[in-house]
Amino acid sequence: MILSYLAPSGEMVGGIVAVSFFLVLAGVALVAFKALKKTVKMAIRMLIVAMILVIAVVGSISLWYFSSDASPKLRPPANRRR
Repeated sequence: MILSYLAPSGEMVGGIVAVSFFLVLAGVALVAFKALKKTVKMAIRMLIVAMILVIAVVGSISLWYFSSDASPKLRPPANRRR
């Protein structure tokens, strides 16, 4: 009975997924920045990192927005015939 109070809502799960999505892509941006350190000029490196971070932010916001449904999905009442 106490476990029903500990279950996360859809908004919380969506928020966790959105934050983890952003953190993964931020890590990818950091690795790309470090990997391109010696081969590419700074402006191009920053452009690549900025594109990855924009994708991360847009993806995180869209995941959070679509997972936070304001109205719960209600089932229609059952029609009982006798």
